[in-house]
Amino acid sequence: MSIEERFTEDEIFLLTNTPTLIGSVMAFAEGSGLGTIKELFASSKSFTDGVKEYPDNEIITGILPALGDVKDTMDRAREMREKSLARLKDRQIDSSKKLKDQLLEDSKKIATILKEKATPKEEQEYKEWAMAIASNVAKAAKEGGFLGFGGTQISEGEKQAFAEIAAALGADSQLA
Repeated sequence: MSIEERFTEDEIFLLTNTPTLIGSVMAFAEGSGLGTIKELFASSKSFTDGVKEYPDNEIITGILPALGDVKDTMDRAREMREKSLARLKDRQIDSSKKLKDQLLEDSKKIATILKEKATPKEEQEYKEWAMAIASNVAKAAKEGGFLGFGGTQISEGEKQAFAEIAAALGADSQLA
């Protein structure tokens, strides 16, 4: 059964968009200047790594673009980005706090969707993948310090955001 047969269009959007929002919220949890670029790159890489990490998970492989067809991949990514930006605009999401609040609301919906429609293995793997995105972004760049010297690997803001996301998603809250 395809992902389109198992989930509504709105559910597929949430399943696809939420991991991206997780990466964005984690990247902006603490101002890291140039480190934010590293964090956004880590978010994108972790997002697409889902196919490699969980090749048998129908949800993850169904929502991620097929890496073979570049044109289709780019078209789907552009469509998802436009839909996501339009949704944020419609909901007047214009600050990192509002973005995090929207993410937490969406994460709670995802937890319910997974509980109702996913197998236990799919549910667990999706949550692991989503939280790996959060973790990888948090670890991508040091916070504070100067020119890469000093600072902390994971800031208090990132730890707090990670814990809130994990709680909303019903996932493991250990930031490794």
